[in-house]
Amino acid sequence: MRFIVKGNEAQLEILKNAAQPGIEWELAGTETAINADAYFYLEVTKASVLPATDKPLFINSVTDTLFEIKATANVLRINGWPTFLERNSWEVAGAISEGATTILRLLNKEIIAVADEPGLIAARIVAAIINEAFFALEESVSTADEIDTAMKLGTNYPFGPFEWSNKIGLRNIYELLVTLSKTDERFIPSELLVTEAEKS
Repeated sequence: MRFIVKGNEAQLEILKNAAQPGIEWELAGTETAINADAYFYLEVTKASVLPATDKPLFINSVTDTLFEIKATANVLRINGWPTFLERNSWEVAGAISEGATTILRLLNKEIIAVADEPGLIAARIVAAIINEAFFALEESVSTADEIDTAMKLGTNYPFGPFEWSNKIGLRNIYELLVTLSKTDERFIPSELLVTEAEKS
């Protein structure tokens, strides 16, 4: 089995460390690599050119849906944000073929099939929590450190909302909230979050 990763060295190592032995891994260069059994495109933008292949192609596309990017049937959305790629369970949107299931088994990932909606599931929840934390900070309810501590101790989350936003990247959170807020006003970003995201 040969897997191609278009991303950075850290992302490649995360996948390699999770996988069963015997897989040949390659970090894609500027040109699209071919003849692989699966592809992981973890740094995708709207301008990205996806390889012309019928093999499973997993893309990190938290905000943009498969419908929006006019993806072919072999393309599957995952959440490749920092801290999500490392999880034992991956949310997967798209037509999960037998081949894709086999690939994810080789990565020791449990598949959670989800609808092709912006944010999938976990990212929507985390973005909403981070947004509420920014509202609390904006209203001087508490400090960022105290809010982080309260969330970790009170909910047993691995990170507080501000820690999580730093790891994920506040710009990612902002872009998802803006997209979600177009159909649900609960996701309208706090003014403080918008200000901080514009700095990042």
